[in-house]
Order: sequence, then structure tokens, then C-alpha cells
Amino acid sequence: MDRSITFYTRIMGLKLLSRREIPQNNAEIAFLQDPEGKGAKLELTLFRAQKKFIQAEYEDRLFDHLAFEIKNMDEAVSRMRKEKVTITDEPFRLGPTGPLIAFIEDPDGTLIELIERK
Repeated sequence: MDRSITFYTRIMGLKLLSRREIPQNNAEIAFLQDPEGKGAKLELTLFRAQKKFIQAEYEDRLFDHLAFEIKNMDEAVSRMRKEKVTITDEPFRLGPTGPLIAFIEDPDGTLIELIERK
């Protein structure tokens, strides 16, 4: 949980809103959101009884990815390279006037789409 919270706060720029134990499920949850409090909240859940997390191969995933809109792709990707974040797809544009998109992975292998709209 600490590793994921660090990633989403330090790398993705989210703010930790709350974190608490759920003893009934032997779990812990954390809620994060953009610093301005305008976007959706992200919930992270850690089930303590789960000893191992195995991300399915890309083709076998039922859940594909999260997406975050960012202001500056070059700055974000440069910062992520310095932090050794896995960049699975370098920035590319969807069509001549479309948004700039890149894909990265969080510490658990969850695919994250970065979108810059101008």
C-alpha cells in the first residue's frame, strides 16, 4: 500500500485524502484525488490475506487501464523516466489534431494512460 500511495502522490501528483483499516475484511483502503479536488477519487485496496498479486498478460486482462489527463506530456514523461517508471508506450498523437497519449505502469503493473489535450 505504501508503495502505491507513494507512486500516486509523488509521481501522479494526487493528494492522499484518507487511509484506514477495514478489520472485517483484513484490509486497508486509501482514497486519493487531484490536489484541486475536482476529479474523480481513486480508491486503493489492500487485502492482507492476499500474499501475491499477479497481473494477467495484457491479452488476458479483463480490466484494461486507468486514464489521467495531464497538462504537459514532455514534462510528465521526463519526470517519470527519472523516477524509473515503466513507460510501455512512448507519447503518440491520435490523428493530426488528436490528443497526445502515452502509457505507463504503476508499481503493480496496472496500465495507466496519460492524455494531454491542447
